[in-house]
Amino acid sequence: MTKVTIYKSNNGSYRRFTCEGHSGFAKSGSDIVCASISILVINTINSLEALSNEGIEVDSDESAGFIDCRFLNEINTGSRLLVDSMILGLQTIEEQYGSKYLRLKIKEV
Repeated sequence: MTKVTIYKSNNGSYRRFTCEGHSGFAKSGSDIVCASISILVINTINSLEALSNEGIEVDSDESAGFIDCRFLNEINTGSRLLVDSMILGLQTIEEQYGSKYLRLKIKEV
């Protein structure tokens, strides 16, 4: 199962998000759930880097299926929209395929 955790401050601002594990929907190379999750998360990070002036730090371990994206400051409106879009996509995957393959959590920090 892939676990995605979104961390928000008590005022609702995004602080970071993590993605860990492999969905286990199918064999590596044909796992459409894992590929979909990866595309959403990686595209969000790439978009934050290319399209916003957001300060972020990213750590990853491809073999473990781990990504950690931390915001260095409170994020701007455009960056919030990118993260909101990622969350919408992840929620849709979780609804369609079930929490057996993807578990999305939003935590207040």
